[in-house]
Amino acid sequence: KQLNKTCSMVLNLPTRFFHRSRKIQIRNIPPHLQWEVSEGISFFAVNSVLNTETESAVVNVTYGTKDQARQAITKLNGHQMESYCLTVTYIPDEQAAQPGQEMGRRGFSSRGPSQQGSGGSAPVKQPFDIPLRILVPTQFVGAIIGKEGATIRNITKQTQSKIDVHRKENAGAAEKPISIHSTAEGSSAACKMILEIMQQEAQATKTAEEVPLKILAHNNFVGRLIGKEGRNLKKVEQDTETKITISPLQDLTLYNPERTITVKGSIEACCKAEEDIMKKVREAYENDIAAMNLQANLIPGLNLNALGLFPPTSATVPPPPVGVASATPYGSYQTPEQETVHVFIPAQAVGAIIGKKGQHIKQLSRFAGASIKIAPAESPDTKQRMVIITGPPEAQFKAQGRIYGKLKEENFFGPKEEVKLETHIKVAASAAGRVIGKGGKTVNELQNLSSAEVVVPRDQVPDENDQVVVKIIGHFYASQLAQRKIRDILAQVKQQQQKLQSSQSQPRRK
Repeated sequence: KQLNKTCSMVLNLPTRFFHRSRKIQIRNIPPHLQWEVSEGISFFAVNSVLNTETESAVVNVTYGTKDQARQAITKLNGHQMESYCLTVTYIPDEQAAQPGQEMGRRGFSSRGPSQQGSGGSAPVKQPFDIPLRILVPTQFVGAIIGKEGATIRNITKQTQSKIDVHRKENAGAAEKPISIHSTAEGSSAACKMILEIMQQEAQATKTAEEVPLKILAHNNFVGRLIGKEGRNLKKVEQDTETKITISPLQDLTLYNPERTITVKGSIEACCKAEEDIMKKVREAYENDIAAMNLQANLIPGLNLNALGLFPPTSATVPPPPVGVASATPYGSYQTPEQETVHVFIPAQAVGAIIGKKGQHIKQLSRFAGASIKIAPAESPDTKQRMVIITGPPEAQFKAQGRIYGKLKEENFFGPKEEVKLETHIKVAASAAGRVIGKGGKTVNELQNLSSAEVVVPRDQVPDENDQVVVKIIGHFYASQLAQRKIRDILAQVKQQQQKLQSSQSQPRRK
């Protein structure tokens, strides 16, 4: 079976979680393939295509029976298709989570999803709200608003949009941001009307011959908009007959993570470019939201809205689906422990992580709330450098996430590659056996759960602190899940040791 269209990072869950699931997800599909079905497994429906027109493909598929879904995973997972290796995982089935207390302990409600409305009604999918944000010259703001707000009211009425003109932001600045909340079509229509007003005003006042369109986009999405060697952006320019430039990374600050995309051309051309640009931005956002939501469901207590990985102007990260427990792994009185993680990056990427005069690594450290240091090179020809990150779990998630994103954005990995890094965490030598499990059972389950490669070298000599290294290799979400599960195991070992010490220290009753 060969299927088509784009890549998103999704985690693999243990088979026992989905013994009633008929749904699977196929990732890392060559993007140029056509939709077709060859011999093998039949009777399936393609539910959705996640993200389009980027470097590789991912589709959600529902089979007629659970057995067919199992066969599909067996046949397709790891299958080599040209230079791509397919990855196939189960998709959580709400109905499968209803019975069983084990699921309740692992983050699912033991009673299953709550039912609202009539029985069997499908949950309503909330639309993702990515506003179109544009910069306009301050001298044109009055004309856009109009006398007593008449012009802006007319635009909102005609386009069914909500438009915020941020007049008070950046007092004295030459440009002001405008946020347009609507459908993609409504946002584009409002943008066109605003461009026409600015063009008329510029001609009437003879301040400029041509007013460019300036779109603001969160830096997280700009790398995917640009594409490998700028191919995506060049295609937009060619298709719309415009000239597009993007503000440099050096202009970013901790408080302003947006890049300015300047589009020059006729009003019609600029509007067409806006549609293409925002289509890619929305796709990137929706994919990230889907992956992050799955991460939240699997790591109870992870506050995605506090991580700062999404634009502050967009809707907050949607809450986990009903039936997912919201218990935090830390008590209200308990401060999360500091963790130290070693992340290995390509040696040539060190400059990008540090930034000019250390600016980027300082901003990253402040943003994540973590200590971030780059260890000296072990030798002049070393191919990897070690980044030492110290901080609580959320700080680790934020810091590591930004590092993965930076490496992809700066093209240290090819368009057909997921960013996969090696990460080391140290564990007490006495606890290493618990991570491995009897006959390697625990480490195998951990790999199946996270889709990361987890290695505990058996021939290690413990260091001066009686610790050994656990190696984790995988993409960001896989690595994070593996790290969290290993930390859970270590916490259980520590708790058991404390109970044992406590019982031994208590005097025996006579």
